[in-house]
Amino acid sequence: MSFPPPKAIAEIGVFGGSGFYSLLDKSDRFWVETPYGMPSDQVTVGTIEGRKVAFLPRHGADHRYPPHTINYRANAWAMKALGVHSVLGPCASGSLQPDIAPGDFVVCDQFVDRTTGRKDTFYDGPITTHLAMADPYCPELMKIVLKAATDMGIVVHEGGTVVVIQGPRFSTRAESRWFTSMGWEVINMTQYPECYLARELGMSYAMIALITDWDVGLEGDPNIKPVTHEEVIKVFQANNEKIKTLLHKIIPMVPKKANPMCADVLKGARF
Repeated sequence: MSFPPPKAIAEIGVFGGSGFYSLLDKSDRFWVETPYGMPSDQVTVGTIEGRKVAFLPRHGADHRYPPHTINYRANAWAMKALGVHSVLGPCASGSLQPDIAPGDFVVCDQFVDRTTGRKDTFYDGPITTHLAMADPYCPELMKIVLKAATDMGIVVHEGGTVVVIQGPRFSTRAESRWFTSMGWEVINMTQYPECYLARELGMSYAMIALITDWDVGLEGDPNIKPVTHEEVIKVFQANNEKIKTLLHKIIPMVPKKANPMCADVLKGARF
C-alpha cells in the first residue's frame, strides 16, 4: 500500500458510480488514511485541462461495497484531505416519471433521505452543529453541468428530487408508486449521505444522475420490466464514454474555489 503525506494535491473530486471505475489515464494512485477508516478504494490523482482531479470509485474498483456499507465519511474526508473544494457525483439512478427516460441525465437540486443507520455526520459532539440544507446541491456547479451537457447535445433535465433508498434491494411496486405520486423524479441508493458530508466539509457538490431504468417498470407499458442490477450496469457502461467526455467539459469550468454558500456552511451552525 502507498500512503502519501496529507497535502493539497487536488482541487476537484469525482466519485465514480456503478460501472464507472476509472477516469484518469496518466495518474498516481494511493490510499488515503482518514480518522474514519479507509475509503472505498485508492484515490487516483491526475490532470484534466490543467486542473488537478481526484477520482474515487464509491463502491470500490471491483464494486465490493454495496450502497449501505460504503464508508461515506472516509470517502468525503479523503477528498477534503487532498485539497478538493468541489465534487462531481455521477451515479446510476432510476426514473420515477414517464418523461425521464433511460439514457437521460438529471441534475437534481433536492434529495429525500429514506436510508437508515448510515454514519451521516462528522459532528457527533461535543460541539453541537446544525447545518442548513434547504438547498443541498451547489447552484453554481449545477449550472456548469447543465451547460456542458446541453452543449454536448445530451438530454438533460434541470432540477428534480432524488429519493435515496437504503438498498441493496430495489423498490417494491407500492414504494415506487408512492415515490412517483410524491412528484419525485429520481431514485438512487448513494446520494445520501455523500452529498451532505461534502457540505459538512465545506465542499461544493453537484449530482449527475444517469438514468439507467424505470425503477419497477412504466405503468401502462407491460414491455418495460422492473430494474435489475445487470441492466443498470449495462446502461451505465454503455454511457461511460459520454460521462467521461462530459466530465472533461465540466472540469475546466469549475471555479477555483468552493461556492461561499458551501464553503462557509459552519457560520451560524454552532452553539
